[in-house]
Amino acid sequence: MGKRYYCDYCDRSFQDNMHNRKKHLNGIQHHRAKKAWFDHFKDSAAVLYDEQAKKPCRKFLQKGICDFGPNCRFSHMSEEDLLNLKRQVEGDRHLRENPDDRDLSDRNVEDWLSRREKNRDALGTKRDLKNKEGGDPSQAHSDVPQQLLSIPDLPPSLLPPPPGGWKCGINVEWG
Repeated sequence: MGKRYYCDYCDRSFQDNMHNRKKHLNGIQHHRAKKAWFDHFKDSAAVLYDEQAKKPCRKFLQKGICDFGPNCRFSHMSEEDLLNLKRQVEGDRHLRENPDDRDLSDRNVEDWLSRREKNRDALGTKRDLKNKEGGDPSQAHSDVPQQLLSIPDLPPSLLPPPPGGWKCGINVEWG
């Protein structure tokens, strides 16, 4: 069957050869999907600027849906959405200009990291004592701040372990 190439932007796979890959990577569909992916990470001020420059989409206003979706050249934001976006941009600008008025969220992460270091040191000494006594090492309690867990669609490798730790059998062979 041969090797297959998978494009993350387009969510498609095809036979991997120079002709097919070049044709796909230069295609309009791929460029649109790649642009939509990177637009997802735009700053709120840039999104507001782009949306204010666009006219409202008539089809979206009438039917609530547009055939072009994110590729539409007209704006799909309501007045309320634009107002909320303006407030967010103003809040971000205020935080940049006045770093002393920052939210407690940054401090919470720093506090959490310092507590984590202290807990690790304390658990290390407890584990050493329990290992000498022949007991099981205690499991660390995970008190991860909510702002670290609020990021959607994290891959499993970046998620914290479950409360009881990972379940694995005693006689598990790796490889």
